[in-house]
Amino acid sequence: MDALLVLTNAAAGSADRDHLDRALAVLRGSAEVEVVRTGEDGALDAALDGRDGRTLVVAGGDGSLHLTVARLHERRELDDTVLGLLPMGTGNDFARSNRIPLDVEDAARVVAARHVRDVDLICDDGDRVVVNNVHLGIGADASRYGARWKKRVGRVGYPIGLLQAAFSDPYRLRVTVDDEVVADGEHGLLEVSIGNGATVGGGLALNPDADPDDGRLDVLVARATGAWRRVTYGVDLARARHPRHRDVEHRLASRVEVSGQPVHLSADGEIEGPITRREWRLLRNAMNVILPS
Repeated sequence: MDALLVLTNAAAGSADRDHLDRALAVLRGSAEVEVVRTGEDGALDAALDGRDGRTLVVAGGDGSLHLTVARLHERRELDDTVLGLLPMGTGNDFARSNRIPLDVEDAARVVAARHVRDVDLICDDGDRVVVNNVHLGIGADASRYGARWKKRVGRVGYPIGLLQAAFSDPYRLRVTVDDEVVADGEHGLLEVSIGNGATVGGGLALNPDADPDDGRLDVLVARATGAWRRVTYGVDLARARHPRHRDVEHRLASRVEVSGQPVHLSADGEIEGPITRREWRLLRNAMNVILPS
């Protein structure tokens, strides 16, 4: 019988616990299951120390998956770990990009079927991994501004942050994709996005053509800096047709370097910066993940 170690957030609410219980009932039909809550300091490392070769199942969202994968990478244990996912977050973009059902019982059935595939990762020049997406520019600033407004006005904070970011000055950044200079840093940019997965923020198709197991990074560089061009870019973005916008450069690559003025970035939803230079590269077949057949 298979053995599973399920990691869940200690702070999960009663609704999440009910969903998890139903998923666990499915898993226990074909495997020995231990559940560990990892919300406290040191709990994740303690759980990984006791994994003992078992399949690791993350019951949570993109943030929980990112933390687990990042820690496994730091411990140099990704190669010999099989990962499953029960999507219980607000965005669940990794699940969306990999066709994992958003219903946790159906996702548990996928885990129980144990169809394992190799999945790529993004890694920066500080050896930090990104599971889904990195973007710099208006999207990252909208999240940053929105977080500040959310403390004051609640859920409408992000739309206010997006409006504030929309009126920001263009970002003067030099972008090199493999050996090609796509942006020279002299002309303003609206956004740079590097996708391993297709969506961010719970389904926004920022890199709609990205495929986590195709061996390439999906890179979009948007130059839509004028007021009307920003509007048309936003409309195309909402309809996932912005890669064909006249102000967008689309590349497939194995390495991307961005440098220039100080800029914030969002990596798997976490805001970092400001930075003046960073490089990302593809890590081919870096994770062993249970996915739908």
